[in-house]
Amino acid sequence: MKTISVFWGSFNMKVSLSWLKEYVCVELEPSLISEKLTMAGLEVDSVEDRYEYLDHIVVAKVNEVEKHPNAEKLSVCQVDAGGDELIQVVCGAPNVREGMFVPCALPGAVLPGDLKIKKGKLRGEVSQGMLCSAAELRLNSDTSGIMDLEGEFFAGTPLEEALKLSDTVFEIDLTPNRPDCLGVIGVAREVGAFVEPRQKVMLPDYTLPADRVINESIHDYAKVRIIDSDLCPRYSAGLLFDVKIAPSPFWLQERLESIGLEPINNVVDITNFVMMETGQPLHAFDFDEVSKGEIIVRRAGDDTDFVTLDSKSHKLEPDMLMICDGQRPVALAGVMGGENSEISDSTTRVLVESAYFNPVSIRKTAKKTGIATDASHRFERGIDPEGTVNALNRAVSLMAKICDAKIAKDIIDEYPQNFVPLEIDLNTNALNIRLGTDLNAGAIGEILESVGFDIEKIGDARLKVGVPSFRVDVTRPEDLSEEVARLWGYNNIETRFPLVPAKGKLLDPKVILREKIRQIIVGFSFFEAINYNFINENFCDKLNLPEGDRRRQVETILNPISDQMSVLRSSMIPGLFETMKKNISQQTVTLKIFEIGKVFYATQKGLLPEEQEMIAGLITGNRTDQTWHSKKSEVDFFDLKGVVEGFLDALMIKDRVFEKLEDNTCPYYKKGYAAFVKSGDSIIGTLGKIDEKVLKNYGLKQDAFVFDFNLSTIQDLLPEAVIAKPLPRFPSLSRDITIIVGRDVTVGEILEQIEFIAEKQSLIEKVFLFDIFEGKPLSEGKKSLSFRVVYRSSSKTLKEKNIKKLHTDISKTLLDRFDADLPD
Repeated sequence: MKTISVFWGSFNMKVSLSWLKEYVCVELEPSLISEKLTMAGLEVDSVEDRYEYLDHIVVAKVNEVEKHPNAEKLSVCQVDAGGDELIQVVCGAPNVREGMFVPCALPGAVLPGDLKIKKGKLRGEVSQGMLCSAAELRLNSDTSGIMDLEGEFFAGTPLEEALKLSDTVFEIDLTPNRPDCLGVIGVAREVGAFVEPRQKVMLPDYTLPADRVINESIHDYAKVRIIDSDLCPRYSAGLLFDVKIAPSPFWLQERLESIGLEPINNVVDITNFVMMETGQPLHAFDFDEVSKGEIIVRRAGDDTDFVTLDSKSHKLEPDMLMICDGQRPVALAGVMGGENSEISDSTTRVLVESAYFNPVSIRKTAKKTGIATDASHRFERGIDPEGTVNALNRAVSLMAKICDAKIAKDIIDEYPQNFVPLEIDLNTNALNIRLGTDLNAGAIGEILESVGFDIEKIGDARLKVGVPSFRVDVTRPEDLSEEVARLWGYNNIETRFPLVPAKGKLLDPKVILREKIRQIIVGFSFFEAINYNFINENFCDKLNLPEGDRRRQVETILNPISDQMSVLRSSMIPGLFETMKKNISQQTVTLKIFEIGKVFYATQKGLLPEEQEMIAGLITGNRTDQTWHSKKSEVDFFDLKGVVEGFLDALMIKDRVFEKLEDNTCPYYKKGYAAFVKSGDSIIGTLGKIDEKVLKNYGLKQDAFVFDFNLSTIQDLLPEAVIAKPLPRFPSLSRDITIIVGRDVTVGEILEQIEFIAEKQSLIEKVFLFDIFEGKPLSEGKKSLSFRVVYRSSSKTLKEKNIKKLHTDISKTLLDRFDADLPD
């Protein structure tokens, strides 16, 4: 039988109100308790009625009982469940009788164990519900028959109301700095601080029962040796004999189930109960499996493998802290015990461990092994180093009573690095200034004392505050200020405005640029994507980047949250591909997205990576939404080029050039379908069609077009000032030029030539390409380009004779310069 002494799942702390009341007297409504806990910094995520499962279960009166005609051990009962008519229920309980009041689960009820009650037939007889035992309702462990409700009741009364069953479970989302509240006692201490009058926690009895302690000492049987005391400053242990392994009593099972833990057996349940009560994780070893009766706490060293309680084998690293016996490791310290020393049905001698481990060590071990347990969660946040013996005694006492065991005299308490209590000199005037309050030293002292701090008054405005060992998060006066603020009530602190008027600070130019870029690109119907800076380390291979490419200088994450996020990105394109893939999987095949973010290039080891801010975008799918009056038309390179041109126009970046990308700078683009974007000597970035092989590497099957620009270069190219021009007073005159050139001649070259002429001729206002054609009747390797030249004068209305010679000269220049022909 496997007995894992930890609970896997959510680490939100669950606390039942009835359990809380064992340590502090509180009569507040659950909703008010929830509000006050949240305001004290212990955010309550949910409040649940523990007996909610008793819905559709009512008190019923058995009016008639007859033997089942087809089953000797069944009875057919006519039951009054509060309705207009009696209902028939088939029951197998031997104690059913006429006139008794019993719990009746009506159709629709769901009993513990996910048992759904429905109307049906049993051996041919209709049954319209179920008469329940106390065990079936988890109200006690009696399974001998249905629950006999003694006294007089009204039939149909909800069972929860009739038995006055009431308990509330709070689920508290604790911040990492509050490990003291990872036990019910810690939460009770917080509750005691805000009830009126304030109360101190009523701690359980930590003394061992004298009638269970034998004369034989634990030192005669066991010994503990701490080799690596830097990772284990304290190790306490107790020993029990004649232990009887059995199911736990009902009250213990009920306590564990109330907070979501599954009972296993009495020994394991007690270790879990004490952990949830005190916050101190414990572990129980089958002492007969502990070689030589020796516990050695050391680093793993040369040990390489270890099989934990869940039967999984884990690779050990030399610095992992292990609990070993005289021959072998028996537990991953603070994380999980070993399969080789677990509690079994045949266990009779139990060694109970209660220790304090270095939080950083436990965190590393849990992360590297991939094991997350209740114990590791507590150890890695820091437990009370002075609480090990109390928790040990509590567990040993319960085991002696519940397991009918005997206790070896004495305990082992190896404590090579004693805890040194911390004292903080608190200036109450400084605290009031910090919080904006006006509390005197006495009031501040009372607030801190309510949660366990020791207070010594020194003068009118100074306190010497002794920090309790369980508050590992409090180390300085500022922490005490936070304690006072949350316990006194944040909502009690008066809102005050600063005496000095706030002056606005000009935004960083890059912040303004980012916002402007967002507005521009959103205007082109793009959506902004936000991807992680962390990506899979194989992205360089997926992009076909050559060896020596700068983008292969990736910074590796030392402690990645997953293997898919192991390096800092040096390109934003993989993130856009992943976003495209997720959208296509949701049948969104047409997509326009962009992202503004940073890429990172690794430098020397130990130094921060070089950061570069980029803007990248992607389009894929159809050019327009498909409707009855439009044909399906897929986007292409020129759609993206048009967006880029419009984007740069909006930023007023002039003199830009699209230059064909011929080299292997960006191998993820399809050859012949990519270009640099330049302005003067500055390269703004690239754009192009993604190569089919790269798309396949990312599981994509449709074409994608991407641009990737350097934000710093764009910022450097922005005009320092915008010069306004008056609107033209005279109309323009447009004339077209169509020429036939070789396919290798670029449009940019021709436009550059026309613009060169335009610089000398003030009449030319604008030139643009409006048509391109390839195919028959043109010869192979030829293409037809049509340009429109817009002429305008600032002093008169132009006529044909004013531009005829200039237009003819432009045409002739193009024909000569590019060996072009005119169309027939």
